[in-house]
Amino acid sequence: MSLEQNATAELDPVQLSRAEAYVVDEPDAGVRAQVEAMIASARVGGRDARAELANRFGQLLEFGTAGLRGSIGPGTACMNRVVIMRAAWGLARALLASDGGLGRPASAGVVIGFDGRRLSRQFAEDTAAILNGLGVPVHLFDEVVPTPLCAFAVRHLQAAAGAMVTASHNPPEDNGFKVYQSTGGQIIAPQDAAIAGWIDRAPPLREMRRVSPFAAAVAGLRHAVAPEVVAAWHQAMASCSMHPGAAAASNFPIVYTAMHGVGARHVVMALRTAGFDGVACVPSQTEPDGAFPTVAFPNPEEKGALDLALALADEVGAELVLANDPDADRLAVAVPGRDGGWRPLSGNEVGWLLGADALEHFDTGGARKLVVTTIVSSSLLGRMARAHGADYAEVLTGFKWLAHAGERAAAAGRSRFVFGYEEAIGYEVGGIVRDKDGVHAAVRLAELTAFLRASGQSLLDRLDALALRYGLPVGDQWSARMGGADGIARIAATMARLRREPLRDLAGSPVVLRRDLADDSVWSADGSAQPLGMPPANVLIYVDAAGTRLIVRPSGTEPKVKFYIETLAKVQSVGDIDAVRAASRERIVELRRALDEALSLG
Repeated sequence: MSLEQNATAELDPVQLSRAEAYVVDEPDAGVRAQVEAMIASARVGGRDARAELANRFGQLLEFGTAGLRGSIGPGTACMNRVVIMRAAWGLARALLASDGGLGRPASAGVVIGFDGRRLSRQFAEDTAAILNGLGVPVHLFDEVVPTPLCAFAVRHLQAAAGAMVTASHNPPEDNGFKVYQSTGGQIIAPQDAAIAGWIDRAPPLREMRRVSPFAAAVAGLRHAVAPEVVAAWHQAMASCSMHPGAAAASNFPIVYTAMHGVGARHVVMALRTAGFDGVACVPSQTEPDGAFPTVAFPNPEEKGALDLALALADEVGAELVLANDPDADRLAVAVPGRDGGWRPLSGNEVGWLLGADALEHFDTGGARKLVVTTIVSSSLLGRMARAHGADYAEVLTGFKWLAHAGERAAAAGRSRFVFGYEEAIGYEVGGIVRDKDGVHAAVRLAELTAFLRASGQSLLDRLDALALRYGLPVGDQWSARMGGADGIARIAATMARLRREPLRDLAGSPVVLRRDLADDSVWSADGSAQPLGMPPANVLIYVDAAGTRLIVRPSGTEPKVKFYIETLAKVQSVGDIDAVRAASRERIVELRRALDEALSLG
């Protein structure tokens, strides 16, 4: 989270009490002095100090299904050593109490990983000290690692849980604490609530027993994650090859950027194992650096984030550009465009490419295949699955739900998970990691490129072929910001109005299907639609007679109502694609205008 100025001039006793308790707990003398000075100034009426006190102690950083994430700094609303140790204590107590269905007993231990962000290693050590203090063993990586490697290690080591210190692609001032259950997937309800409940009951830090690394090792409570675990991850990625030898038959230069994160070592190693020797890394972005000095925002989806990678690609004559976010769980891709420039692929486009490849070529030994995506991602994966006789599932936003769908299918013996993706550039092939894996996705995308190249095709040619066979989806998303003191009420009123007065048409095309995920209710013109069986969510879905889909939901982190729209059009030939795409984009503009007018959002 980012701290916003709070202009209150009143000294709130709750905030003051939290700040005073925090000072007692804070282990760093310099930070203690900083907060003590803030308290002293606030007491005598310092307006700026009171505003800062409100920013830092006006709320508690909430533990949810993504764990914790926020700006680094002192205060209960920030990421710091006090907050981390309280979270570790809550995780340990939940494990010891077998609370929330986390899986294996606490004695199986907790895998702890960390990325290259500021204070990540310190937070990891603090987590280990608290867990060890409660008698819970830890398996701690001794160097920065990608988030998917931490998730893999949980399953591989048959641990009780995992904790990854990372803020993924958030701004440089942020950090986070991501928790995995024993399956290697992210925690879901009620596990998050169980841990949060224990965090709320955490005692002051001075009452928490912490064990030094040496003493923990002697007691058998602290173990280094062995290199064999890393090797097993890479071996598992290699075993998912759908086109063995494709790289050798059609090698080509690849440019990769780690975006100042932790992916370079593992991506280069995995690509070389697959046969790709011509990998050039952006030098200034290869080593982990939590300051992210060469990018305005460390997210490869952001405009300008790939500039250095594209410049290097022009220099070396690359045919593929791959980029991870800082913890290497996401993947961005750019390919040579037909106009001579570079063409970034959208998250949905990469999802279609990898999904089609898995449906056609992944070897399941005869088992029925399962592909999964989120409700706000493109619907094209479902069309492809049906054409291949495979199972298909849509889940709520968040990769934890994709992994959960794969777990349920495996437990029921129905099918094998072969691919899942979310449009926010997160992918997993084969289910070797129960979370998104930007390292594995990079290897499979390069391998697909080589496979197509050997027959004179490109990734863009493949996208054209998919459009001819399944239809051409064109999508867009936008948000209506509703800030101010009444923002939350306006968001609630907008959703309530849509439930009270549901849309009957989308810019003139009649609605034939409506879903309300708050109660899993469904209406369809022909009465054939069935409930999705998802957990309750404040999401509305509309589909019109032309196949256009509209999804409306409030943002979970900002005062916005978010809209996702996708049209689907038939194309008769490759030569028609550009014109059909342009017409679809015009249709989306029309739909957006009509929706803004209907909801008074203009």
